Amino acid sequence: KENILTVPNILSAARITFSPIIGHYIIQANFSAALYLTLFAGVTDLLDGVIARSWKNQSSKLGSFLDPMADKILIATMFLSLTYVELMPALLTSIIIGRDLILASAGFYIRYKSLPPPVTLSRYFDATHATVQLAPTFISKVNTMVQLFAVAITLAAPVMDFVGHPLIYYLWLDD
Repeated sequence: KENILTVPNILSAARITFSPIIGHYIIQANFSAALYLTLFAGVTDLLDGVIARSWKNQSSKLGSFLDPMADKILIATMFLSLTYVELMPALLTSIIIGRDLILASAGFYIRYKSLPPPVTLSRYFDATHATVQLAPTFISKVNTMVQLFAVAITLAAPVMDFVGHPLIYYLWLDD
């Protein structure tokens, strides 16, 4: 069993916790608060990776799963919320969430295949039973940063009275 109480895991859990709060702020049209929390979430995403790579006792197999899962939850919540308030194109949101669902399904499958016998439901969801360490690719890190940047730009648009500006439409390749 591995130590799962690490700073990177706490930062990832914080991103998961902040996700519905950010979504609530977006739906309530409190775009400033949503923008600040999004920027905070982006910083925690950068920090958890730096900490896990810099201090080996802060790296965990759970973290290698929890970090990308936190990213997916955060991105999905923000894109769905922004689509709900009509600041994000529904097609773009569908593509991003569809891709993330496929990746998450693959992660669950890898967990299932790599869990030593006996494979039970309680052992499957027991985070202390480490199986494989997932290593993010450079492109996946860039993808997450681009998505967070896109959300931040979209959130900044109403804060800076930029909604409806042609540059926003070009950003989403919308007609």
